[in-house]
Amino acid sequence: MGRPLLIHACCGPCSLEPVRLLAEEGFEPTLCWVNPNVQPASEHDLRLRTLRAWAAGEGIPVVEGACDREAWERRVARHGTCREARCAACYALRLEESCRVARGLGFDCLTTTLAVSPWQLFDACGRELRRLCAAYGLEPVWRDFRPRYPEATRRSRELGMYRQSYCGCRFSAAEAALQRQAARDARREERAHANR
Repeated sequence: MGRPLLIHACCGPCSLEPVRLLAEEGFEPTLCWVNPNVQPASEHDLRLRTLRAWAAGEGIPVVEGACDREAWERRVARHGTCREARCAACYALRLEESCRVARGLGFDCLTTTLAVSPWQLFDACGRELRRLCAAYGLEPVWRDFRPRYPEATRRSRELGMYRQSYCGCRFSAAEAALQRQAARDARREERAHANR
């Protein structure tokens, strides 16, 4: 029996490698779903179903924290297109609720699967985790899982998991769409140059 660890889970695919590696370290994981940022509601529900289905197959418990969309609008959405401020506020909101859940369930330590994606603001996320864990009397378990992202991507595809194309909020959806369009435009320009 390992040391109990509550893991804030942003989605199923990003949970694969952190759960595996932390279990190898001797932790006994429980996943915590706190993602009021994910919009629309159908996307939120699809991501949660994907996580639950995988976790059930692995025998990993999943608990849900509060999904306070109004708090997300008040505390996070006001930052709009200022990604650094918006994401830091979003991490704080989600991790604070995860800390509350951890204390309520008797966990001593907490981490997040946000540490696997190279698209997240790693340092800001780590600062928020450490700050909030200190406030709640929890031990932060902070690891850099980003080098494992390609493996998580490969495994999630093999498992046929739903993979989202943006972090979760409406701002990240718009930013991701713009990035995809810019990449398409760049490829089109390269092809045009190659054909000259």
